[in-house]
Amino acid sequence: MSSIQLLRSIALFDLLSEEDVDALAGALRVRNFKAGATIFNQGDTGNAMYIVQTGLVNIRLPSEGSRNISLKNIGRGEFFGELALFDDKPRSASAMAASDTVLLELQHATLADFLERRPRAAMAILRTMSGHLRETNTLLSTRATRNVDEEFDKNLAWSDRLADAVAELNGSWKFILLIIAITTVWCIVNTDWMMQAPPDPYPYQFFNLALAILVGLQGPLIVMSQNRQAHKDRARADADFKVNLKNEVNIETLLRELGEFRAEVKARGGGSA
Repeated sequence: MSSIQLLRSIALFDLLSEEDVDALAGALRVRNFKAGATIFNQGDTGNAMYIVQTGLVNIRLPSEGSRNISLKNIGRGEFFGELALFDDKPRSASAMAASDTVLLELQHATLADFLERRPRAAMAILRTMSGHLRETNTLLSTRATRNVDEEFDKNLAWSDRLADAVAELNGSWKFILLIIAITTVWCIVNTDWMMQAPPDPYPYQFFNLALAILVGLQGPLIVMSQNRQAHKDRARADADFKVNLKNEVNIETLLRELGEFRAEVKARGGGSA
């Protein structure tokens, strides 16, 4: 994938004209990183954004000791560090090459020069960023926790509910006792001493056919219910991961702020002495 195609695939620049994208692509700088190499650390001054041409980048938060909190992986065609194009604030997380990676670097100064020469492109980028900020505000206004079971139950069709009901019934003593009772009654009714010409005499071929059809229908219904349960379990695991990650990040932030507060108190106490 060429640098022009990568730029056109990025939402930040999707409102730019083809001429603007071509001009901006010519200003990109190719950067190569070996697996395990640090691209930037949390707290570094940001002056560029990066587009992944090949490889994989891991965004992480440093923690105490050698343990890091992995936030997400950035793959081919994705970008990161875009806020550095518009301010000189420190990086909010660290980035490391998870494999041999080729990045396209767009410097803050390069974009500023480009926007000075093409002011109409600035409005297109600002409109895109405004949309992204609204999406972010919407996400932040919602809770990380959610009731996965309730969400699944809302979207169940009648066929899904039927499959769940069949699976639940088959896994109970009620179903076993029901089959035993039906079989016993059927065998008694279709004996010679109950009626002279029973509709399904021994060896009860019609009853065996009905049982075979019942078993044949039960199998797919049970598998459907199991597959849906597997999807629900994965959704639960994803929700738990998001909650745990949010809590872990908050704890790390509190610990860091507490450490800074202690250092400030200690410094003040030493100065007054």
